[in-house]
Amino acid sequence: MEEIKIKARNFLSRFFRMHELQDDEDIFSLGVVNSLFATQLVMFIENEFDVRVENDDLDIDNFRTINSIASLVEGKLGSVDNM
Repeated sequence: MEEIKIKARNFLSRFFRMHELQDDEDIFSLGVVNSLFATQLVMFIENEFDVRVENDDLDIDNFRTINSIASLVEGKLGSVDNM
C-alpha cells in the first residue's frame, strides 16, 4: 500500500505545489479541486495502476485523502487478483 501512496502523493503534488499533503488530509477542503482535477485524478488511477474506476467507485470519499485513494486502488487490485 505504501507504493500506491507514494505514487498518489507524487501525482497530487503537481496540483498542491505549495503544500505537502499528509496521508489523511482532505484534499477537497483545500479549495484546489474542480471537475478537471477530478477527471485527471481518475485517469491517473486507471492508467498508473491498471484498474478500472467504475461508476459505483465515484464516491467523493474514495478520493478525499491519499489513504482513501490507496484503499480504493488496493481494493481494485485485490478484486483483480481474485478473478
